[in-house]
Order: sequence, then C-alpha cells, then structure tokens
Amino acid sequence: MTPKFDLRTEDMPMDMRVLLDSYPRDSWEAHPGFKEKTRHWLGAHQMFRRLGDLVRSETERYLDKSRAPDDFAARLSYYGNALVANLHGHHHWEDHSYFPELSDADPRFDIGLEILEKDHKELDVVLDSFTGTANRAIKLVQLDEAQAHEEAGKLQGLAQSIEAFLERHLSDEEELAVPIILHHRLRG
Repeated sequence: MTPKFDLRTEDMPMDMRVLLDSYPRDSWEAHPGFKEKTRHWLGAHQMFRRLGDLVRSETERYLDKSRAPDDFAARLSYYGNALVANLHGHHHWEDHSYFPELSDADPRFDIGLEILEKDHKELDVVLDSFTGTANRAIKLVQLDEAQAHEEAGKLQGLAQSIEAFLERHLSDEEELAVPIILHHRLRG
C-alpha cells in the first residue's frame, strides 16, 4: 500500500497570479528581462519532470516484466538518486536564496512563496519514503524477486505521487517567480 501524503492539490491563490496576466508564459523568452539564469532555473525544472517520468516508467517496465531486474535496479539507482539529490539541493537553494530575493523585490507574493516552501517540506517527506522504498527494491532484486516486485509496486505509487506533485508545484512556482523576475528585472 502506498502511503498518503499531504500534497497540495488546490490552485495557487488568484492574487498570487496577478503579474502572470501581464507576463504570460508564452511571452517569457522574448522579454528583455528573461536572462540565462532564469533559463537555467526553468531547465532544472524540466530535468525534474523528465527524471520523475523516467523513474515511474522504469518501475512500470520492471513491473510488467519488460525490464530485466538487474537493469531496473541499476536504472533506479542512477535516476532515483539524481532525482532525489537534485531536488533536495534545488529546493534548499530556492528556500534560502531565491525566494528571499523574490520576497525582497515584491513582498506582495510572500504568501505564495510560503505555500511553495511548505510544498518543499511535504516533498521532502515523499522523497524520504521514496528513497527507503527504492533502496529496498534495489536490494531485494538480488535477494528475493517476488519481494522486489512487491516493493516496486509501492515504488510505482510513490513515483506517481512525485510526478503529480512536480506537475502542480513546478508550474505554480514558475508562474509566480518568472513574472516577478521579469517585472523587477531580477537575476540579470
């Protein structure tokens, strides 16, 4: 059974999206305030989405027996570690550097930034559960194939939770932060 987490499903409050009306997503790249640092930040978000998809799809391939157990264990170890380690580092940097910079530039959005920081704390709980389950699945591949398969079933649910969380959180984060960056010409 996959554990239940307190992941936010509701939209960001409408007053947090006020600058998005002036700076819609499809206009970001053409804006003169859209700099390389912002492009890299958005690129990291795309990498997290790809890694989340890879971890889930590799687990599904193992569960439907289209991925060999040893191959699954190696891929899960590599991609799972990349996902967890990079998300932890990225969110730590956002909470302690990036969000304070945005808050200093435009305190109207502090409530939205607080929501995003709370998301990070909730994601940490999911990532810890994912890490424990993934490590058990990797070990069990060598010890007991039936138990490894059972653990991978739990892992699939966690991977789906991570993917759903990332879809909601990263989109909200981008649509809150990038308009602030463009409006105040930050990160140049």
